[in-house]
Amino acid sequence: MGSFGGIEILVIVLVVLLLFGAKKIPELARGLGQGITEFRKASSDIRKELEKGSDDPPEPKREEPRREEQKVKKEEQQD
Repeated sequence: MGSFGGIEILVIVLVVLLLFGAKKIPELARGLGQGITEFRKASSDIRKELEKGSDDPPEPKREEPRREEQKVKKEEQQD
């Protein structure tokens, strides 16, 4: 099992031409190109966000008071 040869590629092109027709192939290629462009843009945006996140120092984690402590504080405020 190697790579595709010239005859195999020619057969694939002919099958695609027969299935989709000469008018539909440019539309399919254009849509494929737009999809690849959108994918590259999205992956670039994600990469930038990850790099930006690694450059920023992490925010200090704020501890939330426990529920029992919250109840006690509410009771104290009501009295």
